[in-house]
Amino acid sequence: MFKGVLFDLDGVITDTAEYHYLAWKNLADELGITIDRAFNEKLKGVSREDSLRLILTHGKRENDFSQKEFDQLAKRKNDNYVEMIQAVSPKDVYPGILDLLTDLKQAGIKISLASASKNGPFLLKQMELTKYFDGIADPATIKAGKPAPDIFILAAEVVNLRPEDCIGIEDAQAGITAIKASGALPIGVGKAQQLGDDIALVTSTNALTIDFLKKHWQN
Repeated sequence: MFKGVLFDLDGVITDTAEYHYLAWKNLADELGITIDRAFNEKLKGVSREDSLRLILTHGKRENDFSQKEFDQLAKRKNDNYVEMIQAVSPKDVYPGILDLLTDLKQAGIKISLASASKNGPFLLKQMELTKYFDGIADPATIKAGKPAPDIFILAAEVVNLRPEDCIGIEDAQAGITAIKASGALPIGVGKAQQLGDDIALVTSTNALTIDFLKKHWQN
């Protein structure tokens, strides 16, 4: 039986992807760089700094900023995003997630957050979910973001588990790659076109039940 579940946040527990997109688009517009929703798919699950690098490269402006200016741009995006997410509340929790967290807690299974977002703890607080989490991996302390496995390895570590004893839940290709590389069992929220047809998938978080997780762990 698995001993822990490592949750991505965006697209699994709630959807703040729209706020991320709007905040990145505002910044890109200011820099004279055009990004659209199709380009935004590349930023899903990717750290703030790596997302900014992708945008600057896309606009052929990767060499236009000093490290200090780069850091200021990343901060400006985050300040804008943080302003937008003040409105997040328990009503924004995806269907079925609260039931799953409750059932995992009752079963004594560890729950850990493996999100690239440095705003993860704030968002959990806004949605009144903090009490369900036994651990939160701090993305500021890892060497490499998704698709590297670091955040999932850390998410298991902070609850004193090995990734091999855990299930990882993700909605982005970079995240699924990271889970596989960590040694945890991946479960995807989304379609096979995006996430691959070699893993267990749900199209809605409503289907993420403890029985579903147990079934795929045994397989």
